[in-house]
Amino acid sequence: MTDRKTPFRFAAALPLIALLAACGGSADPVPPPLSDEALAVVTDKAGAPKDQLARQIDDLFTKDGLGETRAVVLMVNGEIAAERYSDGYDASTRMISWSMAKTITAVLIGMLVADGKLNVDEPAPIALWQRPGDPRAEITLRQLLHMNSGLRHTEAGDPPYDSSEVRMLFLDGRDDMARWAKEQPLEAEPGEKFEYSSNTTVILADIAASALTQSDDPDTRRSAVDDYLKERLFEPLGMSSMVAEYDASGTLIGGSLMHATARDWAKFGEFLRGKGRSPDGEQLVPRRWISAMVEPSPTAPQYGFQTWLNRPLGADVGEASHPLFPERAPASLFSLIGHMGQYVLVSPDQGVTLVRLGHSTSTERPPMLQETADVIALYPAR
Repeated sequence: MTDRKTPFRFAAALPLIALLAACGGSADPVPPPLSDEALAVVTDKAGAPKDQLARQIDDLFTKDGLGETRAVVLMVNGEIAAERYSDGYDASTRMISWSMAKTITAVLIGMLVADGKLNVDEPAPIALWQRPGDPRAEITLRQLLHMNSGLRHTEAGDPPYDSSEVRMLFLDGRDDMARWAKEQPLEAEPGEKFEYSSNTTVILADIAASALTQSDDPDTRRSAVDDYLKERLFEPLGMSSMVAEYDASGTLIGGSLMHATARDWAKFGEFLRGKGRSPDGEQLVPRRWISAMVEPSPTAPQYGFQTWLNRPLGADVGEASHPLFPERAPASLFSLIGHMGQYVLVSPDQGVTLVRLGHSTSTERPPMLQETADVIALYPAR
C-alpha cells in the first residue's frame, strides 16, 4: 500500500534542504571507488585500515599537481606494508638518488670514524688547506658534515652555470670534482653559516678515499671506496642493486649520483631507523653515530649530518620554506631528500619508513609532500 504521507514529509523537508544549501552545507564529493589494482598494493602487514592506506597511496599517483610518482614503498615495523609503481617502473628498476646520496656518504664517514681512521673534531685532513696562513685549515670534519664549513658555494644558480654544483659536476670541475670543491675560498667563518652544498659532500667522499688508500690512481681509489661500501654496508643490508658513480679521478660522487631500487632505498631507511643495525642484528655503524646524524646542527635545526630533520625552524624564520612537515609528524622524523622529489622518510616513533621516488617540480613538491604526510599520519606514535 502506498504511503500517502510521503509527499508531505518531503515538502516539509524542502525548507531545511534550502537552508543547508544557502549555508554551504553540501557534502564533499565522494571519491570514486578504488580499483582492484590500487587495493592490491597494500599487504596484510599494513598496520592501518587497508582501504584508507590504499586511497592515500593512490592519491600520490593520481592527484593532479603532484608531479609523477614512479615508486612508493612503505615499511611498517620492518615489514612491507604497501608497494606500488607507475607504468614503466617496477621493483627491479634502479632509481637515481640525487642528494639522497649525501646520507649514505655520512654513514661512510661514520664507519671510518669508528675504524679510527678519522676524527670529526679535528681539522679536515686536506693537504691543500694546511699551508701556513690558510684560514681553511680550521675547518673540521664535523663542520663539513653539518654544511657550515664556510666555503664559498652557490647550490642553485640562474643561469644554471652560475651554480657551483653544476660547475663541479658538468663543467670545469667534472674531472676532479673534489679538487675543484676544495679550491673554493671561505665566504664565512667556519662553523658560523649553514650553506647546503653538494660540493661539500664530494669533499667528504674524497676524505673517505684518502682514509682507505694512499694511492692517487683513479681505479685504486674507486675500488677502495666501492669495495668498502659493498662489504661493510650494502651487502649486509641486502642492497644488491646499489650502483655508485665516480668521477675521472676515482672520487665517489657522494652528493648526488647513486642508483638503487625503491626496495633497497627502503632497506637503507630501515637501517637508519634501527640505529645502524642490519636485519640480522649486526651493528654496522655505532648507534651514537646515527644519533649524531639526526641531531640538529648549531646553525640549522632542520639539518644534521647530511640528513634533513623534521625540527621546527623557529618563530623568527617560520615554516614556509621547511623541507619537511614539523607540524604534522614527530620531531624525530628525518629524511633523505633528493632533487625533483626523491624521499626516504623515516619516523622511528611511528615505526615507519616511506620511500617516494619520482619527478616533481618545485611547485609540485610541497603538495606532494603533504600527501606523504597523510600516509605517515595513519600510524600513531608509539
